[in-house]
Amino acid sequence: MYQVVPGGAGGTITDGVPIKKINKESRPLVGAGILGLVLVIAAVTAWCYYIASLRKADLLKTELLDLNKDGFLIRNQAGGIVFKMAFRSGTLDLDSCSKQGVILHCSRSDGRRVKFFIMTVKPKETVMCYRVRWEELESDRPVEHAMSYNGSHWYGGAETAVQHWPVAISGQQAPKPFVTSDVYSNRNDFGGILERYWLSSNATAIKINDSVPFHLGWNNTEKTLYFQARYQDSPYKPLPGMPPYAELSYRVCVGPDVTSIHKVMVRRYFPKPNKVPLEAMFRHPIWSTWALHKKDINQEKLLTYAQNIRKHGFNCSHIELDDRYTSGYGEFVFDPEKFPNASSMFQKLKADGFLVSLWTHPFVNYDSDNFGFCVEKGLFVMEPTGQLPALVRWWNGIGGILDFTNPEARNWFTSNLRAFRSKYGVSSFKLDAGETSYLPWKFRTRVHLPDPSTFTRRYTEMAMPFNERAELRSGYGSQNISCFFRLIDRDSVWGYELGLKSIIPTVLTISILGYQFILPDMIGGNAYPNRTYGNGKLPDRELYIRWLELSAFMPSMQFSIPPWEYDAEVVSIAQRFTALHETLVAPRVLELAGEVLNTGDPIIRPLWWIATSDETAYRVDSQFLIGDDLMVAPVLEPGKQERDIYLPAGHWRSYKGERYDNKEPMHLTDYAVDLDEIAYFLWVQ
Repeated sequence: MYQVVPGGAGGTITDGVPIKKINKESRPLVGAGILGLVLVIAAVTAWCYYIASLRKADLLKTELLDLNKDGFLIRNQAGGIVFKMAFRSGTLDLDSCSKQGVILHCSRSDGRRVKFFIMTVKPKETVMCYRVRWEELESDRPVEHAMSYNGSHWYGGAETAVQHWPVAISGQQAPKPFVTSDVYSNRNDFGGILERYWLSSNATAIKINDSVPFHLGWNNTEKTLYFQARYQDSPYKPLPGMPPYAELSYRVCVGPDVTSIHKVMVRRYFPKPNKVPLEAMFRHPIWSTWALHKKDINQEKLLTYAQNIRKHGFNCSHIELDDRYTSGYGEFVFDPEKFPNASSMFQKLKADGFLVSLWTHPFVNYDSDNFGFCVEKGLFVMEPTGQLPALVRWWNGIGGILDFTNPEARNWFTSNLRAFRSKYGVSSFKLDAGETSYLPWKFRTRVHLPDPSTFTRRYTEMAMPFNERAELRSGYGSQNISCFFRLIDRDSVWGYELGLKSIIPTVLTISILGYQFILPDMIGGNAYPNRTYGNGKLPDRELYIRWLELSAFMPSMQFSIPPWEYDAEVVSIAQRFTALHETLVAPRVLELAGEVLNTGDPIIRPLWWIATSDETAYRVDSQFLIGDDLMVAPVLEPGKQERDIYLPAGHWRSYKGERYDNKEPMHLTDYAVDLDEIAYFLWVQ
């Protein structure tokens, strides 16, 4: 039978294909065939989707890193997860991602355009690194990633008022500017020495790029650090003419162990000093007038101080004349009332074998004779319009702060310091302050500073002509400044908040940040009223002795409160430990200091440096190594003449002559350490 089928516009089609009627018996077979065809099509479709998902999953992997819409994780060679980063400010649209060679790109997040990539770099056979970058393409939209502690111990970041090793933070903190600050005045801020670098016991390390408007926050409950880039409500400013598009970029590296990965990071990302400070700075103590005399120093007191150093049989690298030797802050002439004959004073000191270093700072107070000159010449950091100097408040008053991005300001400051050196034979300078926190919230410099902490770097460069004996207390990308970096002022207390217990964690932290020529501030602390354990006039006697013993095993020693302010026994202990520093510690430190120029490796090292597979070593904060072969365990508790000591596996000889040949780490419980002793152990070949 034929069927007529309607045609198109031209009429009907009369030629056709004969169609057979389907009888009742064959209908189930047809239905089954159609169902089978549908199932086949579904199976093929599912297989295609499966293959596509496998290809997408493969696309979102690069070496040991797995990317997903909410973040990424990194595994070690054994397959264990060693690093986790979550995206807090947006999720990636994975359909916008593609992979080209070693670079993985994505272009959308939550419906908006972004620029995101991860690039794989393999600097060594045993190390894998990833360059990560997320740039927003809308103004004033922050980028925020959250790094999980991932069950590991973390080190680095910044000097802080309450310092722990490893990093220990409490509570929650919304991301705030990661800039250099004076933590003695503002104890919740980040410190004067900081770097955008962290290292973990999982053999991972992260370095935030210099170009990032970087803010740091944390949540201790979630065990995460928040890394945020933003310009809104921030001291960071984009480059002139550039839109305020936030960019968070960083490098994450994974290695075989924590010591190895740190060595890779230091060699790649930290500048190195080009020379070692003067040998005398390592061998002999520095003597400062500050803690003893504060601002009441004068010519007679300085000469008497020097006489007493010799009278009691101590060596001296140099004496630091600290604060109020001029009539006003920002002047470069001696106060004629306090120093009536400065020239003869310096001649007397030189004849007696003393060199003198002067305290200085970047401020010129409004009542200084030099304030008007600096305003007229435009030497100050300015307010945003550039018409007037930006007045700042510091601990000694109100004034302008010199703009060290301005060559004229740098030349004026340096020429005045050189004049001091030329006229009086001044040996060097203690350059105080320099932290970003002393800049106003809004300011203008001769050279635009996208990152305000660059001001700290410019200030530290002022020490370079005097670096053989110079001293700084702030640093940011300043590892190449070949001088001593001093810990911020310490209180005369025992604890972790700027006290004796904070010294080892702080020294270890700034060592990991690449600063190796370290001055641990004055023995016994500053003896400030209400911040001194004991009678409030002098640091507690026991505290002073324990502080002295610890300082003897640091790269350099610094006295201010002299031992003769106590009694003959304290003088005798001080003489013995300064001699021990000169004969045992200084030669080792000097050898290691020479290696720093090439390697950047720490002089003062954590125990895990030689015990990377030892979990306990990652938590020890009251012991340290000098190099690999001298381990130090000071007493840091009041009323104690014993302490527990953790001895890494190896062959050790104690300062008492005891031998320990332990194949496994060893705990020495209640190890006796008299008041006039410090426990230390030498590696025996």
